[in-house]
Amino acid sequence: MASGRAIIVGGSIAGLFAGLMLRRRGWEVRVYERAREDLSGRGAGIVTHPQLRRMLDVAGFDPADDLGVSVTRRVVLGRDGEVVAGFECPQVMTSWDRLWRILRDAVPDDAYVAGAEFTGLEQHGEGVIASLRDGGDVDGDLLVGADGIRSAVRSAVLGEVPPAYAGYVAWRGLVEEEAVDPGLFREFAFCLPPGEQMLGYPVAGRDNDLRPGHRRYNWVWYRPAAEQVELPRLLTDAAGRRHAVSIPPPLIRPELVHEMRNAARVVLAPWFADVVQATELSFLQPIYDLQSPRLAVGRVALIGDAAFVARPHVGAGVTKAAEDAWALAEALEGDAAVPPSLARYEAARSPEGERILRRARHLGAYMQAHLQSDEEQAAAARHHSPEAVLAETAILTF
Repeated sequence: MASGRAIIVGGSIAGLFAGLMLRRRGWEVRVYERAREDLSGRGAGIVTHPQLRRMLDVAGFDPADDLGVSVTRRVVLGRDGEVVAGFECPQVMTSWDRLWRILRDAVPDDAYVAGAEFTGLEQHGEGVIASLRDGGDVDGDLLVGADGIRSAVRSAVLGEVPPAYAGYVAWRGLVEEEAVDPGLFREFAFCLPPGEQMLGYPVAGRDNDLRPGHRRYNWVWYRPAAEQVELPRLLTDAAGRRHAVSIPPPLIRPELVHEMRNAARVVLAPWFADVVQATELSFLQPIYDLQSPRLAVGRVALIGDAAFVARPHVGAGVTKAAEDAWALAEALEGDAAVPPSLARYEAARSPEGERILRRARHLGAYMQAHLQSDEEQAAAARHHSPEAVLAETAILTF
C-alpha cells in the first residue's frame, strides 16, 4: 500500500512528526489529542543533535531557522562556583514549546482534533477502528500510538507494560533571563554534588522569544529518592492523595519545594542555588525506564515514549521520536501491505531503542538510590566524573 488513512493517537511531538512524515508520502492523516487545550507550555528544554536537525529537514523545515539558543562550551561548577572542568561542545538549545509549535503550525487544523480521548481499538482484515470517548469511532488503514509513557494504545494491544522506576527524581524549572546571572547564558553548565547532578542551559523565552534579555533558563536537578519511602512522599499531594507515576506541579506540597530550595543552598554552586530560588513553579519528574515488548501489532505501530522511554541523560527523547516517525513512514513506502511494513519498522527501531535505553541507564547509574549489579556499579564509577559528564551527557555519538 503506497498510501492510505492514518489515525494518530497523541498530538505531542512524536505524533506531529509522524503526521507530517506520512502526509509527505501521500497519506491522509488525522491526529487525535486527548487534551482540549493547546499543548504549548508543557515542556522544558531540549538539547538538539545533528540527527534531530536532519529529521526536521526531512519533514520539510529549515533546521537552521531560529531553532534555539547557541552555546559553545560546557562547564562543571564546583560547590564554590568555580569552574572545575570545561569542554568545547557547540550545540543549539531549544525548548519543547518551540519545537511543538513549529510542528503544530505545519499540520492543518482540520487534521488535528483536540479533546479526543482514545478508549480502544478493533482490527479487522482491511483496517483498524479507533474508539473515542464522546467522538464515536474512526476507521483507517493504520493506527499510530504516539501517546506517551502511559500509552492507552500500547495497553490496548499489549496489556499493561509498567515503567520501571530508576531510583531517582528530577526537579526542574524555567527562570526568566532577567533573574539569572548572565554567565549562565553562555554555557551548558553542570554541578555534581555526591550522587546527584544539576544542569542548566538557556532556551527561548515566552512565546518562543529568542531575543537576548527575553529568554529563559532551563534547569534540571537529579536527586536519589528511594522507591518505598521517599518517592511516595514526593508523589503525595496536600489532600493525602498518592499519585501513581507523576504529580501535577500545582499539587506538589509547598514543604517539599521548601526542602528542595534549602538543599540547593547547601549542596549546589551559588549560581545554581540562585536559579532554584528564583523559580516560580517547580516540576517534579520521577525517572523511569520503559521498553515495549513489541512496536508493531497488526496495523498498529508504537512510536516515541509509547515505545521506549529512556532516562533523559542521553538527550535522545525528541530525536528518537522523530526518527521513529521517519522510519515508520519509510517502512510504509511502496506497495507492501500495512502489517508486513510495520514488522519492518519494528525490526529497524527496536535495536535502536534498546541501545539508547542501555546508554541512558549507564549515564544515570551513579544517581540511583541503590546499585545492585556489577554493571551498574561500573557505570556509576565511570559516569560520575566531571570529564565523563561533560563528554557524554546529551551526546548521541556512542
